[in-house]
Amino acid sequence: MEFHRDGKKPRKNQVFVFGSNKAGRHGAGAAKAARKHYGAEYYNGFGLQGRSYAIPTKDFSIQTMELEEIKYYVTIFLRFAISNPEMEFLVTRIGCGLAGYEDKDIAPMFKKAPSNCSFAEQWKPFLEEKTK
Repeated sequence: MEFHRDGKKPRKNQVFVFGSNKAGRHGAGAAKAARKHYGAEYYNGFGLQGRSYAIPTKDFSIQTMELEEIKYYVTIFLRFAISNPEMEFLVTRIGCGLAGYEDKDIAPMFKKAPSNCSFAEQWKPFLEEKTK
């Protein structure tokens, strides 16, 4: 199953970034892949876990969170990425699968991402600077 643009398993300094639920029940989609292959911890719904990083898009009851709350967690992730320039973050299309948001809703939250973050091709139009 491919969750990132190149479909490759992260190397030693790479981190698989996925959408999670606050309960940390990583049972489907990219969250399941993170648990099975990248060290995501069951019952841990946020932050660095092994070679993965969870950004909540659903609450403890597995209900989709509001965009503003997701943005809060994205901001924390971006600060973490800036503070860890030696790491490369392979960001999946968080919130655009089971949470039900569209790329245009979530991708712009990552506009200020540092250069050590890479994204799925579907997000490219929402992350590029517009030229006049």
